[in-house]
Amino acid sequence: MSVQEIHIGTIFHELVFTTSRSSGPGGQNVNKVNTKVTVKFDLVNSLTLTDEQKYFLAQKLSKHLTKEGVLVMSAQEKRSQLENKEAVVKKLEKLLSKAFEKKKVRKATKPSKGSIQQRIKKKKIRSERKKWRQRPE
Repeated sequence: MSVQEIHIGTIFHELVFTTSRSSGPGGQNVNKVNTKVTVKFDLVNSLTLTDEQKYFLAQKLSKHLTKEGVLVMSAQEKRSQLENKEAVVKKLEKLLSKAFEKKKVRKATKPSKGSIQQRIKKKKIRSERKKWRQRPE
């Protein structure tokens, strides 16, 4: 099954941005201005994505989804709302691209003969060292 990667530009109109008070940097500004930005993307009811893409993302991003199938992310690292909005969009973009990354298949390998001999030699040396520490009987 080959699912096409999703670009943030195609789903941008479906993103819902909300702002709230931030606990991040900003001094007294934190108490006055809503700088924390939260983005919500309704994966289940998306009109842009195909059913195949929805299923694929639901499997891959299950930890990030709510029970209703909404992807929620937030950013509050910056002092301004605009910078936090850009940061949360970058986070979302990174998460989506990571979901479509193919994992490398692990190739099973054997230890080399030299490494096996070296390990056995070290074990013998360690064993000898411990023998000398024992009390004579």
